[in-house]
Amino acid sequence: MNLIETGAGLVELADRLRPEPLLAVDTEAASFHRYLDRVYLLQISSRGETAVVDPLATDGLGPIGELLADPAIEIVFHDADYDLRLLNREYGFTAQNLFDTRIAAQLLNEPGIGLAALLEKYLNVKLDKRFQRADWSARPLSPEMLAYAATDTHHLPQLRDILRDRLMEQGRLGWAQEEFALLEDIRGAPGDQAEPGWLRLKGAKALRGRELAILREIWEWRDGTARRADRATFRILNNEPVLTMARNAPTDIAALKAIPGVSSEQAERRGPELLAAVKRGLDLPEADLPRVTRTPRPPPDLAYEARLERLKAARNLLAQKYDLPPGVVCPNGTLEAIARMDPKTPEELAAVQELRRWQVREFGGELLAATAVPVATG
Repeated sequence: MNLIETGAGLVELADRLRPEPLLAVDTEAASFHRYLDRVYLLQISSRGETAVVDPLATDGLGPIGELLADPAIEIVFHDADYDLRLLNREYGFTAQNLFDTRIAAQLLNEPGIGLAALLEKYLNVKLDKRFQRADWSARPLSPEMLAYAATDTHHLPQLRDILRDRLMEQGRLGWAQEEFALLEDIRGAPGDQAEPGWLRLKGAKALRGRELAILREIWEWRDGTARRADRATFRILNNEPVLTMARNAPTDIAALKAIPGVSSEQAERRGPELLAAVKRGLDLPEADLPRVTRTPRPPPDLAYEARLERLKAARNLLAQKYDLPPGVVCPNGTLEAIARMDPKTPEELAAVQELRRWQVREFGGELLAATAVPVATG
């Protein structure tokens, strides 16, 4: 394993890896510790070399971006979605010619699709779980942490070979390749959220106006505090006590200490700021209180509901036939889209945006038949 800690070393590494037909890549972030996810370590392996790159020391990862975007190089990830979003958001990187061992394992109905389970099953490699929630933003990193990080990509090329062969044997490589191609469009910029974060907290929409005002003030205080300290928000205050305070507004330190999930240290250290946030919510004029807009439930569509039930039944039979989890054959959200469109022809079915081409090819006949109204007999 090579540790890359200089810009010159990174350029040399990229030049060395550029002729390789296949590279395995992984990243380490610190979302369990820091406010914002960012890349604190990048691991990259060819079939003959594994390197661990410290982007804090190399002033970025520019040469790695060139490798990821090279269509002549197959890039292997395990669970690429997170890494690709992180790399795109921080560096603007995109990737082509991808292979995701997690997706491959899903399409093979592996009982365990985590990297540790797959490496142990196929390569008899046991990952050290001590560092799964390590603080990768800390420096220096111990030799044990660096070795753990390197293991993540060192075995990926061989695992890719095994899973690819199995996909070919089962006639599912085309399915996987379509899924891999969709990964190329992943971008890291978060989409516009229809609702603010405090309103997306589980249980928030059951609160009344005054309680929502308190929730909003505490949420915004916590978010600002976490951002300034570059700490994960839950390390400032967990969600559960935030909701409890909104329901039962504390007015002194003793009341704070009585709330489950608030330690004495938190109450003493953060208490004045927290109580000030609560007071801002309590003092907000009635006319300015936030409101939850509740969309009225549409009247039941019995024909749609019947179609959806038939589609679920057909999907479940297909799952048994193909030995796949029902959600891999066709997720419920996709079935709902089909039921809404009520396609009558293969072309109309193929026009359902949520459906993959491979799902139309493999399962289209059964899905289309399920949308048809059963003919009464007797």
